[in-house]
Amino acid sequence: MTRPEEIPIRIHVVRGQRVVLDSDLAALYGVETRRLNEQVRRNPGRFPADFMFVMEPEEAAHLMSQFAISRSGHGGRRKPPAVFTEHGALMAATVLNSPRAVEVGLYV
Repeated sequence: MTRPEEIPIRIHVVRGQRVVLDSDLAALYGVETRRLNEQVRRNPGRFPADFMFVMEPEEAAHLMSQFAISRSGHGGRRKPPAVFTEHGALMAATVLNSPRAVEVGLYV
């Protein structure tokens, strides 16, 4: 499980914004990535474009080239990841409502 003090090394710059990958955020909150993305899909009004967006395939390929995300076909992702800005990460904590998400949300 990712610890809150590890957050700075998990931050990437995409489209000029500092963001965290959905998989890193899910690990931080102690949930599966699919559960995080499921809650985002169920609450679309809480995640405007400046809170969260899905990377374009070219953006994901660029991160893959830097070993930030795994390749598809090797047990990795099949589609580009969602990324969360600081506000989006805090909003994710509210929709997840897990004890770990609440704890980390308070920490941030």
